[in-house]
Parts: sequence; C-alpha cells; structure tokens
Amino acid sequence: MEEAFFEANRQAWNLRTPIHKASDFYDVAGFKAGKTSLNRMELEELGNVAGKSLLHLQCHFGLDTLSWARLGAEVTGMDISDEAIREAEALNQELGLDARFVRSNVYDLKENLQGQFDIVFTSYGVVGWLPDLQKWAQVIAHFLKPGGTFYMAEFHPVVWMFDNDFKEIKYAYHNTQEPIVEESSGTYTDRNAPIQYKEYSWNHSLSEVIMALRNQGLQLEHLHEFPYSPYNCFAHTIQGPDGFWRIAHLQDLIPMVYTVKFTKV
Repeated sequence: MEEAFFEANRQAWNLRTPIHKASDFYDVAGFKAGKTSLNRMELEELGNVAGKSLLHLQCHFGLDTLSWARLGAEVTGMDISDEAIREAEALNQELGLDARFVRSNVYDLKENLQGQFDIVFTSYGVVGWLPDLQKWAQVIAHFLKPGGTFYMAEFHPVVWMFDNDFKEIKYAYHNTQEPIVEESSGTYTDRNAPIQYKEYSWNHSLSEVIMALRNQGLQLEHLHEFPYSPYNCFAHTIQGPDGFWRIAHLQDLIPMVYTVKFTKV
C-alpha cells in the first residue's frame, strides 16, 4: 500500500512542477540572474560549503541544490518527481553548473546512488511525505561520511496540526501511522491553478525526527525553533519588518519552522 501512496504523491508533484517553475514564488528568472534561493537561516547555520560534497534529499526542481553549487559545493539532488528532475537537469545545463540529479524515492536511494557525502541537506515540506522516519534516517546515515553533517530546515509540526485557515486543531501532533489523505486542487504558488490530485502525508513530532536520527548514531549539534516562515505559503499571513511571514492571528504564538544539525561521529 505504501507504494501506492508514493505513486500518487509522485504524480501530484509532476502536476505541480511546471506551475511552480512559472510562478513568482520561485522566481526562476531572478534565480537565473544570480539570486540565491536559499534563506538566511540555512546559509548561516550550515556555513561554508565550498569544496564539500552535498547530497540534497527531496530537492524539487533543484533551485536550492543549484544555489549550493554556486557557493562551491559538489552537489547531487534527488527527488521522486520525474518532471522536477527534468527541470532541474535543464536548469543545470542552461546555467553551466556541474550538479547531478537522481530520480528516486528517498527510501530507494541506496539502489540508485553510490558514494558518501560531507553534507546531507533537506528543507521545507519534506518529512511529511514519508511515513517512516527510521528508514529516512537510515538513508541519511548511509550517505554521510564519518564526521559529515546532516542539516534540515523544516516547517514545524505544530503548523501541520491546524486546518488550512489556522482556525482549529484538526490533526494530531504525533504520527498516527495512518496517512492524512487529501483531495486537493491548485498549489501553494497558485491556489487557482487548474490541477487536481490526491496526496498522502504524515505528521511527525520533533521527538520522532530527533530520535530517528539519534538511533542511527548521529550526534545532535542544535535544534532551533522559529515563530515565522521565510515563505508566504500559508493562509492569513502577514510579513513583518524582518521580512519573515507569520499567521496574522497567531503571530509569535506558535513555532512555524525548526532547524536541526547533526554530525556523524
């Protein structure tokens, strides 16, 4: 049954990708002109990547992957979506960068990619597509070199407890093991986009994330929580003078993003 969930999600992301690429949200034109797609928190917290090998899990159509490449990393991006990987490869070629991209489910990556990396990176809206974080953490540990760094910036599980209007608690904070099934239309870059799809997701508590990685012998360097999002991708948001976005009626009351950094000892 798990494979059917992944296949539905792959098809959903295939539908989203061309809409995302054309959106102001992703600003591909600005990216091509030299703008980074990375945010201040990951740039500051991950630090200098020049000369390091970097594996980007669930990279979508590659803007962050290619941004790390521009900063001097030797990058490999992977994503479940065929369309996303095709777009990433096209951007890589157009910009004359030396990135590598792999179409794979996270859980199957050992069969589709060789080697180990100085850094494994993933960010924003990623772990919710995975039912089992123990298997996810095994993949991360497998691909990290000894002494290597795993870094993730992700939307906080508290955000995913709410309904889309942030008016009431609708979903459990913890992973119930049963998928959240949604019939959706549009996408976060264009709510009125003419696409429809079914998708399957899972909520994961902070303790589940951290202990899955700790169980693989990775050492926690930091856990940071932030009451804002760098992206305007939720309903009823307002932008503060710091440039970040908060839910208008919940601003600074709930965490919206967290980051973790681990080392493979």
